[in-house]
Amino acid sequence: MSNDTIRSIKERRAIRAFKPEQITDDELMTVLEAGTYAPSGRGLQASQMVVVQNKELMDKIIRMNQDVLGNRLKNPYYGAPTVILVFAPESRNTYIEDGSCLLDTLMLAAHSIGLGSCWIHREKEMFETEEGRELMKKFGLDDDMKGIGALALGYIEGNAPEAKPRREGYYTIIK
Repeated sequence: MSNDTIRSIKERRAIRAFKPEQITDDELMTVLEAGTYAPSGRGLQASQMVVVQNKELMDKIIRMNQDVLGNRLKNPYYGAPTVILVFAPESRNTYIEDGSCLLDTLMLAAHSIGLGSCWIHREKEMFETEEGRELMKKFGLDDDMKGIGALALGYIEGNAPEAKPRREGYYTIIK
């Protein structure tokens, strides 16, 4: 069995090379709106997305992520012109799962409209710093919010990588 959703799931790949051209506002809104339908514990929709397209702020989050990574030579967002930072309130017992479901939904939505994306880590550590907390205040986020991850988003430079073979024994069926 197959349909558009299954094909998107099977074809989506982490993209690590982006064209510098900015995505359209319509494309961005399509991805963000899809994200609002991501599963969340008790349906509370407690996660928050912050979209970064501003060069000055992009440079800052690149440096903050590099500091956590310990490598100032590598752009951890792979040159994507848009980054979606995902936060969720730590007071929710499903905050990591909620933010993770949101990131997954954003990736599938991006792929379905021809955009590339890559889930980026280290936002937890970035936004636990004093500098990160100050940025969160500027974003209008509560102190309870924690960085879950980010989505590098843009047009794919080159070709998407091929899928790796699926490993044997990935699942067990008990009837």
